[in-house]
Amino acid sequence: MTATPSNSPPRVVRAPRGNRLTCKTWQAEAALRMLMNNLDPEVAEDPANLIVYGGRGQAVRSWAAFDATVAALTQLEPDETLLMQSGKPVGVLRTHPDAPRVLLANSNLVPHWATQAHFDELARKGLIMFGQMTAGSWIYIGTQGILQGTFETFAACGRQHFGGDLRGRWVVTAGCGGMGGAQPLAVTLNGGVCLIADVDASKLERRRKDRYLDEICPELDVAIDRARQAASAGEARSIGVAVNVVELLERLLQRNLTPDALTDQTSAHDVHSYVPAGLSLAEAAALRASAPDEYAARSVSTMVQHVQAMVHLLERGSVVFDYGNNLRQRAHEAGFARAFAFPGFVPAYIRPEFCLGRGPFRWAALSGLAEDIYTIDAALLELFPQDAALGRWLSMARSRVQFQGLPARICWLGLGQRARAGVLFNELVRTGRVAAPIVIGRDHLDCGSVASPNRETEGMLDGSDAISDWALLNALVATASGASWVSFHHGGGVGIGYSQHAGQVIVADGSPEAHARLTRVLTNDPALGVLRHADAGYERALDCASREGLVLPMSGASVPAAKVKP
Repeated sequence: MTATPSNSPPRVVRAPRGNRLTCKTWQAEAALRMLMNNLDPEVAEDPANLIVYGGRGQAVRSWAAFDATVAALTQLEPDETLLMQSGKPVGVLRTHPDAPRVLLANSNLVPHWATQAHFDELARKGLIMFGQMTAGSWIYIGTQGILQGTFETFAACGRQHFGGDLRGRWVVTAGCGGMGGAQPLAVTLNGGVCLIADVDASKLERRRKDRYLDEICPELDVAIDRARQAASAGEARSIGVAVNVVELLERLLQRNLTPDALTDQTSAHDVHSYVPAGLSLAEAAALRASAPDEYAARSVSTMVQHVQAMVHLLERGSVVFDYGNNLRQRAHEAGFARAFAFPGFVPAYIRPEFCLGRGPFRWAALSGLAEDIYTIDAALLELFPQDAALGRWLSMARSRVQFQGLPARICWLGLGQRARAGVLFNELVRTGRVAAPIVIGRDHLDCGSVASPNRETEGMLDGSDAISDWALLNALVATASGASWVSFHHGGGVGIGYSQHAGQVIVADGSPEAHARLTRVLTNDPALGVLRHADAGYERALDCASREGLVLPMSGASVPAAKVKP
């Protein structure tokens, strides 16, 4: 794609395909293509405004910044690094070939000033942007990017509470945007029924079109009845309804109906993206523009109603958990003392996986060919023949997941597995079994990359929930290990003031140099998760560290560092 003048109207952006370089290295080329892929209309929620997902999560700060970034990447030398400050390219420095080609920092504020109000003031002045998580780090792959994590969460819920899976159970939730839109398919893949509300009917329709949602009901009571009937029949079915979630939950209470499980993925992390009850989308947009403080107050008031209804349903017998959007915190700060009556999804279901360095590992085919993804699927099954869960997941993903933008895949792999997979990908490129290099990343929601006391680090065994040294160490280690680009963000997922997190991306281009970088990066990155949890005292993490040969100086261990065989 040729960048158009920065004063031109917003344009349609799609990443180049194939094995022909427009940049001077595949590391820079991958960054360019993934930046563009983030803004592909098939991928982004609001590409005209550079918003990828999560309410206000942007890829770059402005179209002028986009044009300048594209120009810088195309000219970047193999020993240079581009610096991105909250979506704006601010410099190119001489580093070395194994250094990251791009370093990104998004939304970071000095703690005393790390408030939503101060961030919004700076954003209005054009000095900062909200990078969310994978939006501002150029590794978003559409709704698929959260799908397996959501699948794993609902699978754990089924095992813990319902004797195996969600068959015959109905799950109520809300939020069908770029992240929340994974929920309907994740529930049905676990055999259950999902009833999901979103005040924006277009989001429901988009998920239906992309096969994440089965059907949309025109009326609330019809949707509720349809979900109950499907659960009674043992169907795996997802039903959407275009209402505010508070209206849905209060109707359930009025009808004395108790869903089996209840969660939420509305944009509660951002008071200006969450839609207050009693307003249409048009009315909400008008109020947001004319009276942002009044909008925020009404938004928070609705969040209180939302959490109160969730607690009532908890008391009636629903399995209730927070899905990481900071909804409980907003309600608690507004005066609802019982907002934390139900747990977050990480301490409830995911922490044992984090102790093994397991988390959301993703990759995209820079060729643009779906066949490259299918080739990798088959190769992974050969590489990990004993991993039945991985085999089941890849089989379901191939039959049920529609690609958005560049063909991509995600699965959960842990320490040891990720590096072996990365080396395999590099060999597939080297031998021509895939048509072009593969870009490998992960969600920022990972085992050792986040400090988020209401989500990834909620309820840590040693009480270290709010310590963000680990997230900073993760970014530093990824940089030292030779990742292709590294990012560090503030606020993603839960809003300004509530989290810090790091991201890394590494390119498999078939070269010996890439082999060495992949081995280092994809060992050290998940190792941070194991070290973080071992340091907190989790026996599962301590056992994993011992098996994988991680050195724990304070434990007296003296084993060699983990190594990955070619």
